[in-house]
Amino acid sequence: MANPANPVPAPGTADARPLSKRFRPPVLVVLAASGVAVIALLVVAGGWLTPYDPEHQDLMRSAAGPGDGHWLGTDALGRDVFSQVVAGARTAVVGPLCAAVGALLLGVPLGVAAGYRGGFLDAVTNRFADLIYAFPAMLLVIVVVGTIGDGYWFAVAVVILLILPAQIRLCRNMTLVQARLPYVEAADVLGLPAARIMFRHILPNIAPTVLATFLLDFVGALVSLAGLSYLGLGAPPGTPDWGELLRQGQSLLAVNPYLSLAPGLMIIITATGVTLLGDWVYDHSTGGAGRR
Repeated sequence: MANPANPVPAPGTADARPLSKRFRPPVLVVLAASGVAVIALLVVAGGWLTPYDPEHQDLMRSAAGPGDGHWLGTDALGRDVFSQVVAGARTAVVGPLCAAVGALLLGVPLGVAAGYRGGFLDAVTNRFADLIYAFPAMLLVIVVVGTIGDGYWFAVAVVILLILPAQIRLCRNMTLVQARLPYVEAADVLGLPAARIMFRHILPNIAPTVLATFLLDFVGALVSLAGLSYLGLGAPPGTPDWGELLRQGQSLLAVNPYLSLAPGLMIIITATGVTLLGDWVYDHSTGGAGRR
């Protein structure tokens, strides 16, 4: 039974609760945001937070467990695992972030223009998306990066190419829906320039979904690039990177499992935190339509 002092709004009506309560995140979202904030801190200031030089080798403590000031032990070359995990946050996060931003900057204008203008641009973008979707994404990345082998940033560029069609099609389809609404028809009647209608009127209305897709693209790129590094096709060997640390730790699981567990846990925390946080932001930016 509803509490008269705190009525539940009917579907489709404005939420009458105080602003502080409407935007108060649940505990799980607070934990997710805290995890993402810690990861962001490691990306920005990780070089000042490592107790040891991540590249310093001590062969006398090769593949040792935790102890003697090494909180997570050492790898096969005696390098401090904790320092490598902290330093590896920058490589592990910046690459996927660049991939997601690249897909956003390319996909949003193309998708909105294709949906609003139609014609040749719409046909070309649809054929491009069909071509990319015709291949298994991860297999295509492995084949292209493994064949050309042009470094980590080439792998980032290939990932952009693979996640771009989803962003284009999403923006195109949402623009097609918005273009039929009265406010767009009124703007057309007033003779407003097409660019202004697309990016000053339509884009703000689809922005919440674009943001949610951007965050999902980041998570997908994070997992893809970590997988490439695990296979030896991403970050160069010896570079502090979570995927590379997973690869190194595979042969040392019986000696020092933290070499694999720590970077694997960081990938899980980052992917889960960004997904939960993005879902909450999307829910509230669309007026709480998904709130139960």
